Amino acid sequence: MTDHAPAPATDSAAPAQPTRCGFVALVGAPNAGKSTLLNRMVGAKLSIVSPKAQTTRFRTLGIAMRDNAQIIFVDLPGIFKPRRKLDRAMVSTAWGGMEDADVTLFVVDAKRGLRDDVREIAERLAQSGREVWLVLNKTDLVPREQLLPLTRELSDILKIEKVFMVSAASGEGVEDLMDRLAQTLPEGPYLYPEDELTDLPDRLLAAELVREQVFLQTHEEIPYQATVETESYKERPDGSVRIEVTIYVSRAGHKAILIGDKGSRIREIGMRARKQLESILGCPCHLFLNVKERAGWDEESARLRALGLDPA
Repeated sequence: MTDHAPAPATDSAAPAQPTRCGFVALVGAPNAGKSTLLNRMVGAKLSIVSPKAQTTRFRTLGIAMRDNAQIIFVDLPGIFKPRRKLDRAMVSTAWGGMEDADVTLFVVDAKRGLRDDVREIAERLAQSGREVWLVLNKTDLVPREQLLPLTRELSDILKIEKVFMVSAASGEGVEDLMDRLAQTLPEGPYLYPEDELTDLPDRLLAAELVREQVFLQTHEEIPYQATVETESYKERPDGSVRIEVTIYVSRAGHKAILIGDKGSRIREIGMRARKQLESILGCPCHLFLNVKERAGWDEESARLRALGLDPA
C-alpha cells in the first residue's frame, strides 16, 4: 500500500470584486420627474414630489447600493428661465451640481417631448462636452412609436452615450438603468456608510416634508410664495423628537389660506408631514408649525442660504 501525500490546500474563494463609487447628476427641465426617479432608485422618499414644477429648490443627495457599487445621486433643481433671486440661485445650483458628476442623466418627460426648455438644456449640455445618458421618463404614457423620433431629435443636438426608457412612477426600466450605472462608475472606496441614504440633515428634511404638504394642499392658492425653515430640532430622552417649523409667506392673505378655517388646514399639513417624518426617521415626532408673513423673502440672501442655495 502506497502512502500518498495530501494535496496542497487551495483557496477556492473567488477574489473580492473591487468596489465602485461615483456621483450621478440628474438634470432636466422642471417636472421631468427627477425627484420621483431619485426616490425610486434610492428606495426611500428623499426629495419632495408634487404635480407643480420647480418643487426641488436645492441639491438633494441620495445614496444607493447596487452589487459592489455605491451610487451617489444628486437631484438638482429643474432648469428654467430665472426671474427672482431665488430662481437664479436654483438654476446656478443645477448647473454647478453637474460639474463633478461621473455620469450626467438628462431626464426628459417623454410625454411633453422636445419643448423649448428641453432644447435649451440639451444645447448647453452639448457645449459642456460631458458624457450624457438620456433618460426618457413617463414612457408608459406615450406610444412606443413616438419615442424613437424624440430620441433622434435629441441626438441631433448633443452626443448621447446611452438611452434608457423608464417610468419612475411604476419602476419600469429603472432596474436596468441602475445596473448599468453600477457597472460604469469608477473603482474606488465607498464615500458613505452602506446603510446611509442621504446627507440631508433631519432638520432640513422636516422642512421639506412640510413644504411638500403646503404644495399639495394649497393647490394654486399659494404657488411659490412660501418657504419653510426648521427653527428647532431636539431629540428627547424618550427617543422622540420635538420639531418647530416656520412657514414664511409673502402676503397676509396667504397666511390666512394656510391656517384655514379655525386652523383646519395647518393642522392637516402638520398631521400629514408628521406621519411621513415618523416613517422616515423611525421615531415619534412632535411637530409644531407656525406661519409668518415676510414679504420679499425670495430676494433675501439669508433665506436663500438657509435653503442651501448660493445667493450670489
